Amino acid sequence: MAQPTHRTALSVRHLVGIKDLTEADIQLILETASQFKEVINRPIKKVPSLRDITIANVFFENSTRTRLSFELAEKRLSADVVNFSASGSSVKKGETLLDTVNNILAMKVDMVVMRHSSPGAPHYLTQHIKANVVNAGDGTHEHPTQALLDSFSIREKLGDVAGKRIAIIGDITHSRVALSNIFCLQKQGAEVMVCGPKTLIPKHMNALGIRVGHDVREALAWCDVANVLRIQLERQQIKYFPSLREYSLYYGISKQMLDELDRPIVLMHPGPINRGVELTSDAADSAHSIILDQVENGVAVRMAVLYLLAQL
Repeated sequence: MAQPTHRTALSVRHLVGIKDLTEADIQLILETASQFKEVINRPIKKVPSLRDITIANVFFENSTRTRLSFELAEKRLSADVVNFSASGSSVKKGETLLDTVNNILAMKVDMVVMRHSSPGAPHYLTQHIKANVVNAGDGTHEHPTQALLDSFSIREKLGDVAGKRIAIIGDITHSRVALSNIFCLQKQGAEVMVCGPKTLIPKHMNALGIRVGHDVREALAWCDVANVLRIQLERQQIKYFPSLREYSLYYGISKQMLDELDRPIVLMHPGPINRGVELTSDAADSAHSIILDQVENGVAVRMAVLYLLAQL
């Protein structure tokens, strides 16, 4: 089990990427999340930790799970919450990102949680505003809170992340979850592999010090945890494989494949699942799966991130 850290504050004012965090930062977030998970399982699930803090959720891309998870985390901490959606806003009239956010900040907002289609948008924001910024996903770059909740879920299930073998399987090219997970897992001492069709694995993956594979059965036999990613058709401008049926045939994971392994492994997915494509329903709903645990843990981890940033 990871040794508790005696740090009580993060080394960063913003959470724009896992790359900026130290291992001590990661451990502090995960340990704080453990305390908040106890809170959200009580009959009274709210704490007054952020009673006088106002948080704006600024989403320039569609989101269901992440947005709801952040909003629930904020309300569990008793923060005041403002939700902004690009659809139906002045962004459609040509207003810039900075003007949009500055207008929100003029309403005395303390923290901004932002999802944007452009990689680097949250980092750009940190250079121009005083409020704390949390990256809820920027293009195909990073999704730091997803990586943190994935690590929290692995630690909860297996006791520790260090020394574990994690295979990230699927559409690596278009995923912001993959890069954040690679950084987060490596900083905690895990071995990481990415697996998928050659067309869906960027060439720079070899430079990150991880394994690269193209045989899903070999990846499953190697790993302790399989984190399966969705095929992101909405981000694909060209065809990267002949059809979803063919992808499912070569890279889809079924319960039978999991049961045939010589030892049990943990199955994860950031959601939403394309059932019958990357996972069959019997695999997603099997005893191997901790997918619903990830959803629950997401609230606790985001509570921890918001609470720790608000102290800075």
